[in-house]
Amino acid sequence: MIFVITEPCIGVKDASCVEVCPVNCIYEGEDQYYINPDECIGCSLCTTACPVEAIYDEDEVPEKWRHYIEKNRAFFQK
Repeated sequence: MIFVITEPCIGVKDASCVEVCPVNCIYEGEDQYYINPDECIGCSLCTTACPVEAIYDEDEVPEKWRHYIEKNRAFFQK
């Protein structure tokens, strides 16, 4: 996994990240967007486009939001 969308996205779902993604790897879930780890090319355009600063490199996700890494994985294992 390269990038993970975390708690600030919940309830906002601005979609700025979706609009700038060159490979269309961001998918809408019920409460937030999710980045497909198998499709993401790591360009980081989504991180700069996010108005609520919800997107982090997997290695830089703040401790309080680390559970979003697993939440993201689970979304794509359905």
